[in-house]
Amino acid sequence: MARPALWKAIHDTLQAEIAQGLYQPGDRLPSEADFAARFGVNRHTVRQALARLAEGGIVRSRRGAGVFVAARPTDYALGRRVRFHQSVSDSGRSPSRRITRRETRVASAKEAAALQLAAPAMVHVVEGISLIDDQPVAFFRSVFDALRFPDLLQHLGETSSVTRALAACGLADYTRAETRLTAKTAPGVLALALQISEGAPLLRSVALNIDSAGQPVEYGTTWFAGERVTLTIRPEGI
Repeated sequence: MARPALWKAIHDTLQAEIAQGLYQPGDRLPSEADFAARFGVNRHTVRQALARLAEGGIVRSRRGAGVFVAARPTDYALGRRVRFHQSVSDSGRSPSRRITRRETRVASAKEAAALQLAAPAMVHVVEGISLIDDQPVAFFRSVFDALRFPDLLQHLGETSSVTRALAACGLADYTRAETRLTAKTAPGVLALALQISEGAPLLRSVALNIDSAGQPVEYGTTWFAGERVTLTIRPEGI
């Protein structure tokens, strides 16, 4: 087996070059032999690096044709107004969401504290997968005060947009009060949902959105596939 540091260094270098646009989507990458000569390693080490890029959905192998760039990591901006569809559309990519869970249940202690609810309180829980150009990039869980937004799940059944569903409930705008970012690795269930390998890098975002009066609206956790999204902080802060 090649030393992890070697293939990982090659992987990171090629990922960065693809992110910079040095290789565009659809471009054929140099051959394994070319990369082996470039980095001074054997082809098996290069093959490991390319395999991990493929697991992340960044490159695709075509039998008999070579390895091609499938996508580059998408810039995803974090600021006072974090809107998935708008942020992805601004980058020139196509956003979509697939909601996998809509449920009303009793809030956990952490959820009640974040939303400033007195226990016992009922909350709406919404989970799903965010996609860019039909590729899964994040798994999200959002929690809302069920008493304040009684019809939220109904509206989410008609649209996959949380922003539009909240607007239908009478909330025209909300902003980000706080975001906490933590590096994680993908457990089996998340790896399956995001179509990545178990143990692949994730970036977990735990965030709180508030209304114009400063009242909590949404307590959300999102697990981003580390190789598919570049999170950027806007100047106004989080």
